[in-house]
Amino acid sequence: MEMKQYLTDTFRYNDWANREILKSIQSAPEKQELIRFFSHLINSQKKWMARILEFPHSTEMSWWDPAYPLEQLEEEWAKSLRAWIQFLESKTEEQISEYVFYAGYDGGKWTAKLQDIALQLNYHSIHHRAQIQTILRTQGIEPQFVDYIGRVYRKIE
Repeated sequence: MEMKQYLTDTFRYNDWANREILKSIQSAPEKQELIRFFSHLINSQKKWMARILEFPHSTEMSWWDPAYPLEQLEEEWAKSLRAWIQFLESKTEEQISEYVFYAGYDGGKWTAKLQDIALQLNYHSIHHRAQIQTILRTQGIEPQFVDYIGRVYRKIE
């Protein structure tokens, strides 16, 4: 499997898993911290896209704000995800492995491979989804089953 396909498949897996977790967030008694983490995932995808497209104000974008209203999380997530999938699909395999430049946290010029930024976003999503699941459990909510194998296994009996 080529890296481009791997990355888009991984974004799609995270899309499914995050949408499943969003169902659990909606039933949680205390939603504020959960919404904050989910919004952070959205903002991270938006900020990284703005960085690599060299938008002038990308350094001013927050990783954590805004915290979207619960009823807007699914739509904002879909928009941030769609931007990444369309962006990756527009690139060749060679372009996926090229270095891109962006303004870093300190305003300096930084570089990383496009594939590594996409991997970061996907792994970051897994990390914060685990935090969300832990918070849900402390509130007495059993989160949706979102293990990768749960997405790909098939019963043959």
